[in-house]
Amino acid sequence: MIKVFKLPDLGEGLTESEIVAWHIAPGDTVTLNQHIADVETAKAVVELPSPFAGTVSALHQPTGVVVQVGEPIVSFDVDGAESAAARPTAAARPTAPASGAVSAVSAPAEPEQEREAMLVGYGASVERSGRPQRRGRRGAAAPAGATGPAPVVLEAAPAAPVLPAVTTGERPRSTPPVRALARDLGVDLARLTGTGPGGLITRDDVRAGASTGASPDATAAAPAAASVAGARETRTPIKSVRKHTAAAMVRSAFTAPHVTEFLTVDVTPTVELLDSLKRNRAFAGQRINILTIVAKAVCIAASRHPSVNTRWDDEAGEIVQYNYVNLGIAAATPRGLLVPNIKDADALTLTGLSAALAGLTEAARAGATSPAALGGGTITITNIGVFGIDAGTPILNPGEAAILAMGAIRRTPWEYKGEIALRQVMTLSLSFDHRLVDGEQGSRFLADIGAILAEPGMVLTMV
Repeated sequence: MIKVFKLPDLGEGLTESEIVAWHIAPGDTVTLNQHIADVETAKAVVELPSPFAGTVSALHQPTGVVVQVGEPIVSFDVDGAESAAARPTAAARPTAPASGAVSAVSAPAEPEQEREAMLVGYGASVERSGRPQRRGRRGAAAPAGATGPAPVVLEAAPAAPVLPAVTTGERPRSTPPVRALARDLGVDLARLTGTGPGGLITRDDVRAGASTGASPDATAAAPAAASVAGARETRTPIKSVRKHTAAAMVRSAFTAPHVTEFLTVDVTPTVELLDSLKRNRAFAGQRINILTIVAKAVCIAASRHPSVNTRWDDEAGEIVQYNYVNLGIAAATPRGLLVPNIKDADALTLTGLSAALAGLTEAARAGATSPAALGGGTITITNIGVFGIDAGTPILNPGEAAILAMGAIRRTPWEYKGEIALRQVMTLSLSFDHRLVDGEQGSRFLADIGAILAEPGMVLTMV
């Protein structure tokens, strides 16, 4: 029996993804949840697992092509006993969504068989009246079997991959971090020969190309000429993370009435606490830092002032109150600004928050942040202090009521016990949605965070 797997909804309303790399070919045997492909959304590179166990019958999409949600990408033979000649071609038929799962499409099957075809964890399936329009990348040709309303491609005995190799005009195979490195070094990937698996272009290939002059020449097309050394201007296509971030920030700035308040705090006691934790063997190996302390303070303050942990639901005409904290942490990555969040951060201890923050940071730097980690945040922290900035007016993450910016910690002359002394001082900046948070509520929330940082023992009076 042939099962066709459609590109699932990867969450957060994303409607398309690019096939970055296939890890299977027709004729390969795969197991359930085996990593079969890497796909890039506007937010992250996602490892796509197989929804079936069986044999790969056909790949419907080549690498480097942007595919719409609901479009078929691969077919599986889940019953090898049936001969290919006896299998009729059938139009793809979406199954009913269940339990937030995306169903693959197949020829008519028994209800139990259709339940097995469900791929749990991708969100609701997408039904379309016709085949979604696909936007090809730089002239990439449509693969065989990709025409018509989600066809089931049948092959009697596939001996070689259906997908063509990279041809002239099609974007060379590479991963997002490699493409970012190529942009930074001014290297044209089309001039490189990949040495990785299946001709994949690696970082070493890009660096070698930079040293041997694989950058575009003066006679190249306008987009390529933009990266020529000494050019008066550079043009970069607006796509992926940058495009998504821009749209989200514009929507937030012109939808939610922002108010920003500032509080400068003597955080010397917190700095001294961190020093003592580093010397304590019980916390050996724990990366507890100022961000960890602020994260814990935000969770505690949010429980005391719940209006900052809400969402304005315009369609339903309701204010949604969260009884948990999914704490977003703004992260600058090679792909742009991402805001992954720690689920149920309010339930974690200080060491638990430390471990979660470390994992979140490592995943963001490696470009491995999952769509699940990027969705569902309720309140955000952005640490601008790591760049030496004292204060700012952060824009709300869409759908959230508040965002806290941490400034740099500086040794500053400060009034301490009636005298002037050098103290460790930090400025906190809180932006909030004035539809949801009144000035008093926002001010008390910020004051609670400041009180915890100024005197960590105060937390005993708040919990």
